[in-house]
Amino acid sequence: MSGRCVKVLIVDDSQVSRELLTHIYSSDPEIHVVGTARNGEEAIDALRRMKPDVISMDIQMPKMNGYEATRIIMSTQPVPIVIVSSSFSRDQVAASFQAMEAGAVALSGKPKGPGHPDHATMSATLVKTIKAMSEVKVVRHWNGKVEAAPSWTNSPTPGQTRAPRIRMVAMGVSTGGPPVLQTILSGLPKSFPAPIVIVQHIAAGFLDGLRDWLAQSTGLTVQIATHGGWPEPGQVYLAPDGTHLGFDTKGRIVLSREAPDNGLRPSVAHLFRSAAAVFGDTAVGIILTGMGRDGADELKLMRDRGAVTIAQDKPSSVVHGMPGEAIAANAATHVLPPERITATLLNLTSRKP
Repeated sequence: MSGRCVKVLIVDDSQVSRELLTHIYSSDPEIHVVGTARNGEEAIDALRRMKPDVISMDIQMPKMNGYEATRIIMSTQPVPIVIVSSSFSRDQVAASFQAMEAGAVALSGKPKGPGHPDHATMSATLVKTIKAMSEVKVVRHWNGKVEAAPSWTNSPTPGQTRAPRIRMVAMGVSTGGPPVLQTILSGLPKSFPAPIVIVQHIAAGFLDGLRDWLAQSTGLTVQIATHGGWPEPGQVYLAPDGTHLGFDTKGRIVLSREAPDNGLRPSVAHLFRSAAAVFGDTAVGIILTGMGRDGADELKLMRDRGAVTIAQDKPSSVVHGMPGEAIAANAATHVLPPERITATLLNLTSRKP
């Protein structure tokens, strides 16, 4: 134990849930639950008094829901907020993603109660997320927007100077990813000339809501990938829950339940490895905010095969684990914030081979 103490404020209208979350967080000796609140109004008051390092925030609550509370907190007294929800209704999932747009740093499913087969795994994942997010340096959000961060760009490798026709864009993203995906995709036109395939690490049950939320802000068609389909230009494909996404030798989508890669399924590593093998220098690989190093080595493989490779820069990343590891491995030809990633994609796809 490092001796570090993470102060957590739990916000949830259910007494049973507050007690469950208190038990889960307190099971880790480095976490101290400093208080609880039953709704957003109480959370704002408790934040001033208790000064937590991180807030565990439910979405569906009376008086003031989690989205409204997040919006106010992130515009007045920013602190890392993790949305912890058990509701998969369309409205509540939409509110969860709106809260992320307003500045919440992560989204997690609420663990099942003791005795459920998934209790231990979900609890461990939530504890890990809470501890990691407590270290995130958040900034003030005005109407859900933050100022764009500076960036730098590597020199392209010789394989990229001839600018082959881009046939595939492969993206890998984890913690803090949904708002970044929204920013990138919202700047691309319906006529974007390449398919975009995405592995987003996200709690089971939220993927349909992510698809719907992203679809509202882009002219591209957003869908959950199906086995055997041909990736089409102007289409966005999300890897299904618990399923790897890759390609066959002809470029069709292949979904599989092979063993987890880096402990993850779907994994970014699987997607990038397959994209490198099938599309080579006609692919673009993009690794975005997230914990760990999933996809870092495989992005280097894409670069070695001549692909353009992009890593999100540190200032704009909620967690710079995955992109930071890729940069350290010399896997990225470009290091950019989300807005610049969009501009780079438009530039790459407008060039003639």
